[in-house]
Order: sequence, then C-alpha cells, then structure tokens
Amino acid sequence: MEKSRICFWTQPVAIGGQAYALTVASTAQGLCRLSLDLEGEEALPAWAERWLPGQELLREKEANALILAETAAYLAQERRQFTVPLHLLGTPFQIRVWQELRRIPYGETRSYADIAAQIGCPQGWRAVGSANSWNPLALIIPCHRVIGKDGRPGGYRGGLDLKLKLLRLEDIQI
Repeated sequence: MEKSRICFWTQPVAIGGQAYALTVASTAQGLCRLSLDLEGEEALPAWAERWLPGQELLREKEANALILAETAAYLAQERRQFTVPLHLLGTPFQIRVWQELRRIPYGETRSYADIAAQIGCPQGWRAVGSANSWNPLALIIPCHRVIGKDGRPGGYRGGLDLKLKLLRLEDIQI
C-alpha cells in the first residue's frame, strides 16, 4: 500500500518590509497548513506527525502552485479571498471557530466575543482565542482579523508585529 503524501514548500515573502518564511503543505484533499514565521518549515514534521501520522513529507512546489499564487496576490493587495481547497485538521470546536473566521470579510474585524456568540458559545471567547492560536491556515483562516472587544489587537501566534502588518495590509487601523 502506497503511503499518503503531504506536499510542502517554503519560500520567503515580504510583509511590511520584513521577510517571513511562507510554508504551505497540502494533501490530496487540499491545503492543510499555511504558516508565516521566522523559522520556516521546522515545525512541519511535528505538526504532520500529530495530525497526519505516517504520511510522507515531500518537498514539492508544483502541488502547491495555486496557494503560492493566491498568497502572492493577497500580499500584493490584488486578492481578497482564497479559492484553494482546504483539508481542515483540528478538533470539532476548532473547526467551528475557523469556519466562522472565514466569514469575516476582508478589511473588517470581529471580536473574540463576536465569534463566540456566532458559534453559539457566548461565554466562550477565551476558547475562541485558544482555537485561533492553533489555526493551521494563517491568512486563509483570517485569525488576524479577530481583536479584543475593547479594540486592542489581542494576541497572534506569529507575533503582534505580524498581526498589525496583516491588518494594515487590509487597510484596518486599530
């Protein structure tokens, strides 16, 4: 029996004048990971073993060509939505949160409390924040658009500086 594959690619991108490593990974189902960080693909093997154990990691740009093109267009402010198929990997609660985050329009924000209310857990704003921190698809699942009820930016797995740069990219001032 042939091993299932996770095809990945890492390349540098610039956001707000700083270089980040864009790492994308996909399965036959769709994009399963997109990260923007300073470490590149170092976290990919542990992530893959947790969510897709036993699958082979294969460095392959062509399998990720669509998301690379869409990400480049987004970062150039030429694209507002992504069309790439997704392979969401998370708990049922995380997936509910992430699906709600995908409904936040480009250039707009919602609070953690807003998201909690939308998914039927009005007191679950901290759980929403936790689900955001485990988001495997930065940009695609726009957790950078989620801010505190008081208008403060809140946290971001990639760091507050990156979150603010992504918000400015979408002309969001907070």
